[in-house]
Amino acid sequence: MTVREGVHRTVEASWFQALIISLILVNALILGCETSSAVMAAHGDLLMRIDRVILAVFVVELALRLFAYRSSFFRDPWSWFDLVVVGIALVPTSGPFSVLRVLRVLRVLRLVTVVPALRHVVAGLFRALPGMASIMVLVVLLLYVSAVIATELFGAESPKHFGDLGASLFTLFQIFTADGWSGIADDVMAHQPYAWVFFAVFVLVSTLIALNLFIAVAVEALHEPGSDRTRVLGGPSGPQDRTTQDLVLEELRSLRTEVETLRRERASVQG
Repeated sequence: MTVREGVHRTVEASWFQALIISLILVNALILGCETSSAVMAAHGDLLMRIDRVILAVFVVELALRLFAYRSSFFRDPWSWFDLVVVGIALVPTSGPFSVLRVLRVLRVLRLVTVVPALRHVVAGLFRALPGMASIMVLVVLLLYVSAVIATELFGAESPKHFGDLGASLFTLFQIFTADGWSGIADDVMAHQPYAWVFFAVFVLVSTLIALNLFIAVAVEALHEPGSDRTRVLGGPSGPQDRTTQDLVLEELRSLRTEVETLRRERASVQG
């Protein structure tokens, strides 16, 4: 076994993945503790040292993966995500880069790249974006048309909610999120009893239909065939799959060479 094969098996081993997941969770706990001034006053130095050790382990992990996967490492968007997140943590957090200290919390998102189930869900959401964009355009058209109608119908009686187009858009977006829409409807219906027809139709179309369309598109994307290997950018496989294929091909070539050697030896013995 070559050194590269040994490193490849190590980074793909279940114990190694469990170690990285555990360190990510510990790092998330440390970042949460840093928001408490009392905890930092009592254990600040210890937490900072542990944080640096975990960061060093992350850097070593990336180096091992880069050595094992080589060029395949850069063909996987998840690897780029890990590289950027860890790279941000290595930038000095003083002077003009002090704002990057807040971005250290992004290291918690590495849990998505390590856990296959989470990676599958996020990849499915990215695949659903084109369909969601079409539904979003439909929702925006619905809000705009409904806002114009509501401004014309209820602007005089309820200027607080429907006095102009901007107020109507905000009010209808509030109704779209089902946030206290019944109070808004009661306020308008006190002046126009038949206003319930408008609100009932709007809630039915926006909340019950449009939101369910979002859910349907997301669920369909999560259940696409072959989605377990699909990445954010649509690649067929990640560096692990490519490296495994390379190793299998190398084994097949070596076996073919041995077979050819045995054939030549047999032919020379028979001759």
